[in-house]
Amino acid sequence: MSCVAVIDYGMGNLHSIAKALQHASPGVQVQVTADAGSILAAERVVFPGVGAIRDCMQALVQSGLADVIKEVADSRKPLLGICLGMQALLTVSEEHADTACLDILPGKVVRFAPARSDVNGNILKIPHIGWNQVHQRPHPLWANIPQDSRFYFVHSYYAQPDEAAMIAATTEYPDAFACALAWNNIFAVQFHPEKSQSVGLQLLKNFLYWDGKIQ
Repeated sequence: MSCVAVIDYGMGNLHSIAKALQHASPGVQVQVTADAGSILAAERVVFPGVGAIRDCMQALVQSGLADVIKEVADSRKPLLGICLGMQALLTVSEEHADTACLDILPGKVVRFAPARSDVNGNILKIPHIGWNQVHQRPHPLWANIPQDSRFYFVHSYYAQPDEAAMIAATTEYPDAFACALAWNNIFAVQFHPEKSQSVGLQLLKNFLYWDGKIQ
């Protein structure tokens, strides 16, 4: 039986993610855990998160889980970052006057510029909340998900990777930004698949069957 560990460091809607993973593939064993041994023994790892990046990084460092996540990334087992979990994988975040992150994916996290307007001149609010289209680039985790499907977002900051090759999908608000990153065994999304209905469940199912290879 496949085993997936959901990292519990005190931040994130862990119940919803665990329930969605179980629903996506009823045969999978889902373990919500802060135990390093259990995380490293799992076949796949999910790194979720909501809230402030400074609190996230403090919790990861104090618990020792920062090093565990880096070890998972180096192990080549599939790793899925969600929302704040995606942002924490980058090098630094503008939030709280430049917060050092895990530096697993080279790049930075920046805040949406204020006073953005859509094509009709309507002011776009920050944070970006609600459903938005996701334009995919080729990757196994998009299998059976139609191009430009809508996923659910809640965020004020977004990723700017150093390498454009890491961008696995973009969303417009109103300019295009990276909403999914992929590098080797790592896939990370800004949106919430656990809140994105059928397409979100399909992405989680694809992750649960993914071998961690892009090709």
